[in-house]
Amino acid sequence: MARTADGNLRPQMNQNGVKCDDHGKNGYHNKKEKTGPRTGVASRQPNQESFEQAPMYVAVMTYLGFGIVTLFGYFRDFLRAVGLEKCNLAQEREEQKDFVPLYQDFENFYTRNLYMRVRDNWNRPICSLPGPVFDLMERVSDDYNWTFRFTGRTIHNVINMGSYNYLGFAENNADFLKTVAHRLQQYGAGVCSTRQEIGNLSIHKELEELVADFLGVESSMTFGMGFATNSMNIPALVGKGCLILSDELNHTSLILGARLSGAHIRVFKHNNMHSLEKMLKEAVCSGQPRTHRPWRKILIMVEGIYSMEGSVVRLPEIIALKKKYKAYLYLDEAHSIGAVGPSGRGVTELFNVNPADVDVMMGTFTKSFGAAGGYIAGKKELVDYLRCHSHSAVYASAMSPAVTEQIIRAIKCIMGKDWSTEGIRRIRQLAENTRYFRAKLKEMGFIIYGNDASPVVPILLYMPGKVVAFAREMLERKIGVVVVGFPATPITEARARFCVSAAHTRDMLNQVLHHLNEVGDLLCLKFSRLKHSSLPDLCDETDFELDT
Repeated sequence: MARTADGNLRPQMNQNGVKCDDHGKNGYHNKKEKTGPRTGVASRQPNQESFEQAPMYVAVMTYLGFGIVTLFGYFRDFLRAVGLEKCNLAQEREEQKDFVPLYQDFENFYTRNLYMRVRDNWNRPICSLPGPVFDLMERVSDDYNWTFRFTGRTIHNVINMGSYNYLGFAENNADFLKTVAHRLQQYGAGVCSTRQEIGNLSIHKELEELVADFLGVESSMTFGMGFATNSMNIPALVGKGCLILSDELNHTSLILGARLSGAHIRVFKHNNMHSLEKMLKEAVCSGQPRTHRPWRKILIMVEGIYSMEGSVVRLPEIIALKKKYKAYLYLDEAHSIGAVGPSGRGVTELFNVNPADVDVMMGTFTKSFGAAGGYIAGKKELVDYLRCHSHSAVYASAMSPAVTEQIIRAIKCIMGKDWSTEGIRRIRQLAENTRYFRAKLKEMGFIIYGNDASPVVPILLYMPGKVVAFAREMLERKIGVVVVGFPATPITEARARFCVSAAHTRDMLNQVLHHLNEVGDLLCLKFSRLKHSSLPDLCDETDFELDT
């Protein structure tokens, strides 16, 4: 994970001459770079990122907590072995003891001794629309979370801080969904065929043309599943004799696609341009292992917003490096498309870079658009190639007509093609909510990760016991949160991940912040050693040219 030497704020470095005025419209202050000599010209960058390190005692206590739980786990395994405690998990059958083990012992150990103790904090059943508030079905366990039973009671009006409903399009407003209902009546719920057979509908073509227009590229194609958009298309782009340079925090779908491709994979440090350039230089100079032949392709894979860190890709610098070393760039905008940029067009608009400089633009419709599926966009030759060679395009069923119409409706709303300003209002509301929520958390003393523009807000909890207590305490206060721990995160960086939405009102956010403040004091979660002012920056010296 990239941090500064002192663990404090790390500025976004900008090397492609992005103008200050292009980002001032989005309400972000321009911060001056703290390194390098003064040149008389202010530095330009859209925002800052924070990766503050916790005090040393927090890391020690976290390791100690995992150690104690692990020791008790081995003790309970001993009790199960001698028959004093029942094991409810799957086990190898005695008559198959000579077979290759079907279950890995450590994974089973972690599941039965650690995860089962806290399983009530995940997979909670929702029984309403997952909007800014939702309803939960109450469940209890009589055997320490091995099984659950429903009580018949519903917990109403829980504030939803976990869904990726960035622009609030996961809604059931009948006035907004008229066109979706019409498409459902016209085409039915499913196509029951691939697009290469008889599943290619006119609205699929309309959607692809609209996506290409929205992104500012030549062409695009859509898929029914966001995860498969990565995992099934990357193998069609690279293969044996190719090199993939992947950010260490990339999503599992990117990792799976890279592994399925058969290409050689190297991982560079998160958002670290020195690490990436070193690998690019070595790849160009040394070529393939043993033979030293040139790589057929070098593909850099990054995300727009990283879903666990809330950090934003350093896109201008990556584009500069890929041009310098003649590599290709694959950009996953699952969490950034619709969520950042003055008009919701993602990180290319946020940094004011030309979309044509990104060779493969990928995104999903499951977050900002309140639907399902994904897209690949770029040059027409790229899209035409994938139509014939992508497993997801050839073998997968076509996208549902109703889902297709929902995406069309959302994009038209964002672009203003529905003759309203609702789309731009939601984008601005999301940006305002994000800035407000992040600023208040910093004032309270929480350690949060990520970029100031990112609606993904991770609060660091660190210790395994506090992760569990945090989720339970927040639910008691009718706040629905997502908590994440090892092995999904580094062992010392368990966290709660909040997702801000344009549908959240100021009253909702204030209520969440109030309860966060209470729980933070109750569980001693305010680890930050930085001082944050509640007053906005009224004047930034970088907004002016310096006289020389």
